[in-house]
Amino acid sequence: MPFDDLISRIEALHSASRDRRIIIGIAGSPGGGKTTLASGLVEELNRTSAGQAIALPMDGYHLANSTLSRLGLRDRKGALETFDGWGFVALLKRVRTERGHTIFAPSFERTVDEPVAGEIAIEDHHRIVIVEGNYLLVDAAPWDQVREIVDEAWFCATPEDARIERLVARHMYFGRTREDATAWATDVDGVNAKLIEATRHNATLVVSGETGEILPS
Repeated sequence: MPFDDLISRIEALHSASRDRRIIIGIAGSPGGGKTTLASGLVEELNRTSAGQAIALPMDGYHLANSTLSRLGLRDRKGALETFDGWGFVALLKRVRTERGHTIFAPSFERTVDEPVAGEIAIEDHHRIVIVEGNYLLVDAAPWDQVREIVDEAWFCATPEDARIERLVARHMYFGRTREDATAWATDVDGVNAKLIEATRHNATLVVSGETGEILPS
């Protein structure tokens, strides 16, 4: 299986957790494969023990489009300042400390390009939470608190040409022309990627976004 080493690593953390919830963070640039990696890990973990794992994307903390327009940030959506970082960190603290009730979290719906409140339900039986998002390893506040909350923070690495190809295809699928999709992937996502790639050194380990293998740091 492509995730054997990662699954073994998570299961070892879980075994040593003494009934504590395990949180794994997966960071990486747009189009790097974070969501695919997180969902693959959750699927494999739940194959071993049904209902023990859940994926939690950071994208639910995008600011609403109306808020971005009011702040003059609509054409920079996806940049660090277009997320509610403090809200996201507060959620992670709840996931870490609260037990005995459901913790509801927002998702992000690409078809309407907006967050959806309360769509993700983290239940008490979810003992492993795989958090994924672009900015989990950033040093600036409040993002620098993430590494203190999670058990491990990984960086999902993918070659730039493969990332851009995925991004262009994604943007076209959701309605942009090829020209607009390419421009957004290079001029907006590309700028964000420069910041994100510079945070790689903060990761516990580096994982290939193409194969799921552990890479040299």
